[in-house]
Amino acid sequence: MLSVSLVVIAIAADFLTQIPLISSRLLFDRKRSTGSLNSFISSEGPIALQGVLNNIGASGAKVTGAAPGLVVASPSKNSPNYFYSWTRDSALTFKALVDAFIAGKSNLQSEIEDYVYAQAQLQAVSNPSGSLATGAGLGEPKFEADGTAFTGAWGRPQRDGPALRATALIAYSRWLLSNGGATIVTDVIWPIVSNDLNYVGQYWNQTGFDLWEEINGSSFFTTAAQHRALVEGNTLARQIGKSCPSCVSQAPQILCFLQGYWNGQYVVANINENSGRSGKDTNTLLSFIHTFDPSAACDSTTFQPCSDKALANHKVTTDSFRGVFEINSGIAQGNAISVGRYSEDTYQGGNPWYMANFAAAEQLYDALYQWNQIGFLTITPVSLVFFRDFSSSIAAGTYASSTPTYSTLTAAIKSYADGYMSIAETYTPSGGSLAEQFSRSNGSPLSATDLTWSYAAFLTAVARRNGQVPASWVESVANSVPSSCDATSASGIYSTPTATVPLPPCSTVTSVAVAFNVAETTMFGENVFVVGSISQLGSWSTDDAVALSAIDYQSEYPRWFGTVDLPAGTNFQYKYVRKASDGSIIWEDGENRGFVVPTGCAAQVGVHDRWQ
Repeated sequence: MLSVSLVVIAIAADFLTQIPLISSRLLFDRKRSTGSLNSFISSEGPIALQGVLNNIGASGAKVTGAAPGLVVASPSKNSPNYFYSWTRDSALTFKALVDAFIAGKSNLQSEIEDYVYAQAQLQAVSNPSGSLATGAGLGEPKFEADGTAFTGAWGRPQRDGPALRATALIAYSRWLLSNGGATIVTDVIWPIVSNDLNYVGQYWNQTGFDLWEEINGSSFFTTAAQHRALVEGNTLARQIGKSCPSCVSQAPQILCFLQGYWNGQYVVANINENSGRSGKDTNTLLSFIHTFDPSAACDSTTFQPCSDKALANHKVTTDSFRGVFEINSGIAQGNAISVGRYSEDTYQGGNPWYMANFAAAEQLYDALYQWNQIGFLTITPVSLVFFRDFSSSIAAGTYASSTPTYSTLTAAIKSYADGYMSIAETYTPSGGSLAEQFSRSNGSPLSATDLTWSYAAFLTAVARRNGQVPASWVESVANSVPSSCDATSASGIYSTPTATVPLPPCSTVTSVAVAFNVAETTMFGENVFVVGSISQLGSWSTDDAVALSAIDYQSEYPRWFGTVDLPAGTNFQYKYVRKASDGSIIWEDGENRGFVVPTGCAAQVGVHDRWQ
C-alpha cells in the first residue's frame, strides 16, 4: 500500500511521528456535520471524483510531471513522500473509475484509455524486482511518477498488483466487447492481461509483501485477488478465442490455499510470517469488497461479504479498535467506530484511516445487496456473534425477506454501515479533502494529503450504498474447494505489450439498451412487468407495460428481467407490477423509482432492483 516497508521504516524513523495537516485541535474537537449523511454524500461525491482525477497524469491538477494514465498516490512529497505510482493503488482506483464509466460517467473514458497505455509501458520497464522476460518485474510495487523505475529500498516484491490490474482491465474489456471494441480487447488489452495472469499462475504460492508493505509472507488480500483474477481471466480468454491454461490449473489451488487463513473465529490477514501480530486487519475487509460478486450467494469459500465468515470477521476486526483509539471512547458495541489498519499499528502514530472506515461500511452494503437479491439471510453459529449486536436474542436460522426479523436486522445493519460513513464525515474537513489518516485522539487529518485511495474508497462505498454494483466475475462457477491443496505453479510466458499509442476515443451512442432486473418471488401463473412514465414503458398504463422474463428464476434468486432500448439522456420514473392469470394487478409499494439513461459511449446499462 502506501506506508513504507519495514526496511524503509528503519531507515526513515523520523516519518513515524504524527504530522497533522492543520494545527487547530479545537477545530476537530467540534465534530463536523452537514445535518445528514445524505447531505454529506451529495456534497462529497463531486469532490472525491475530482480528487481522484487531480492525481492522474498528465492533466491532473495536483500531479504536474506525472505521465499520462499514471495514478499518483498523493501530491505529498515529504513527510511522507507518496509522489509515486503504485500498481495496486492504481488498479483499485481504475477499477472504481471503470465501474463508474460503465454506470454512465462517459467522460472518464479518456483516463481509462490512458491507463491502458500506461500499464503497457510499465510492464516493459526493468526494475529491482526483475524484468518482463521472467515475469518477475511485474511484482514491482511502485514506479516514479514519470513511469521510470523506482530503485530505492522497498518492500518487494508485492504480488497483488498484477492480479488487481488484470481485474481492472478485464472490467473495461467486458464493456468493449459489448460496444464494438473486440479488436482493441484482443490486440491491445489482452497482451497486458495475459502477462499479469501468467505472473499470478507462476508466482502465487511464493511469499511477498502485504498491501501495507510491511510483512513478507502470504497475504489474504493478495491470495483472494489472485483467485478472482484467474477466474475472470479465463472467462475473458474464452470470450475472445484465447486460452489461459494457468487460470484453469491454478485457480482451484489458490482457492484451496485461501481457506487456510480462517482460524475458526476470523481471517488471519497474513500467514507464513512471524510479525507477532494478531492478524486482525482491515486487509480482510478490503479483500471482501474487492471479491464481492453481486450475483453470488453468501458463499464462505470465497468469503463473500454476506457469508458467515466475512461477517464474523467484520465484528472481530472492527472491535479490535474499540479500546485503541481515544476517539472511540464510550461508543457501545453495535455502534460504528473509527477503524485503522490493525490495532498494533505504529505508522505515523497508528491512527484511523478514512479508507478503512469506508471499507467497513462497504462490506455491509454489499451484504445487504446480496441478501436482498437472494431474498433471505442465514445466521449460522459462526456469524451469530455478529448478529447478536443487533438483536441480543436472535437465534441461528434462515430468515426470509418477508419476515419482520429480516426487516429489523437489515434496517439495523444499514444504520450500522451508515455509522462508519458518518464517522468519516465527522472528521472530514469542511472543504471535503481526504487525507490518508485522522488522529486517534482528536480526529484531525494526518499523513499524506489528498490520498487517491481515500477518494476512490469513498466513491465505491457510496456506489454500493446506492445499489450500484459491478459486473459479476462468475464466482458461482469457481467456489468449489479441491479436496486437497497442492503447492503448484505454472510456467509463465511473457511478451511485450503492443499498446504503442493511446487508444482512440469511442463512438457516442444515441440509444442505450437498459436491462431491468428485479428480484420478486411469484406464484404460479403470475408474471412481472415494468411500467413507467415514458411511452417505451407504457406511459403508466399496465396494459402497455413491458413483460419481464423469468427464464433465470431460481428460488434463491427470483430474477425477472427484460431489456428496453431507450434514448440516451432520458429521465424517467418507473415501477414494477405483478399480473395474475385472472387479470388482477398488484403494484409494488413505495415511491416511484427514477433513472436517467446514461449519455456517452455505453450502449448497455443494467438496473438491479428488489420488489418494494
